Amino acid sequence: MRPTGTEIPEKRYFRIGEVSAITGLEAYVLRYWETEFPRINPARSRSGQRLYKRRDIEIILQIKDLLYQKKYTLAGAKRYLEQHHHESMPAAADSQPLTLKQLRAELLAIRDLLNRS
Repeated sequence: MRPTGTEIPEKRYFRIGEVSAITGLEAYVLRYWETEFPRINPARSRSGQRLYKRRDIEIILQIKDLLYQKKYTLAGAKRYLEQHHHESMPAAADSQPLTLKQLRAELLAIRDLLNRS
């Protein structure tokens, strides 16, 4: 149920600057929305940097659409997400088992992210 036209790169984890570029939202807005919408729940690296998953970005894009395009209030957007939780869940991409090749690529990506920290 993501707004069309926004491409999310094929990666497992994204830093806040990448999410900001993808969504067109400032980092402070993303941090604030984390406090207001518990479904946005990025992991943290050892250095404390946020590591967003594709699911987090899809939820952020949905919230952005509700607030900026459909003109919902913050409370209204929260209610909408609670009522449509099952519809707004992304496709089962996160729940499918990974192949060994995909798992290795993911682990290498995580290692690289942690090494940059």
